[in-house]
Amino acid sequence: SQSQSTLLSIFSQEYQKQIKRTHAKHHTAEAIETYYQRYLNGVMKNAAAPVLLELANEVDFAPSLMARIVLERFLQEKEQAIPSKTLINSMLRDPSQIPDGVLANQIYQCTVNDCCYGPLVDCIKHAIGHEHEVLLREMLLEKNLSFIAEDQLRAKGYDKTPDFILEVPVAVEGHIIHWIESKASFGDESSHQAYLQDQFWSYWNRY
Repeated sequence: SQSQSTLLSIFSQEYQKQIKRTHAKHHTAEAIETYYQRYLNGVMKNAAAPVLLELANEVDFAPSLMARIVLERFLQEKEQAIPSKTLINSMLRDPSQIPDGVLANQIYQCTVNDCCYGPLVDCIKHAIGHEHEVLLREMLLEKNLSFIAEDQLRAKGYDKTPDFILEVPVAVEGHIIHWIESKASFGDESSHQAYLQDQFWSYWNRY
């Protein structure tokens, strides 16, 4: 009975929880070296095959995160230094910057085939979040509610703010609403707890 977007949101959250649980084992020095050597051997046999993507699927790790591990190891060997996060993020967003055509193609295959991580997913999440904020703004205007939006609050110097503060609070099902924070994701128990700690308690105390 649930919409496709709700089910995808639930799946995405559960998948990310699983990745967080297993994240450490994929980042040991031994694992990194194993993945890198398997990548090199794989592309040596067939550079056109989706070596990195298949490796990520085999070890049950997010393709974009596997791509990051191998890219970082490649740059370390090439530059003889640990590459900056800025450089790695830039190359993951635009693989044409990678000074190795085969690796660039392998990285691209990983990022476009990852449903929960990577630069493309980040762009989609940002766009969906913005869309929900626009819809919420339209609903507030439709109801003739007076509000101050996040961008106006930031212009006044506030650093962490909800999406909308109601200038005149309203009552909804017996609760007085002072501010609204829009979240374009499924609100399970752990998500609510994380948002309470990271954002909501500070809003509750200030507004």
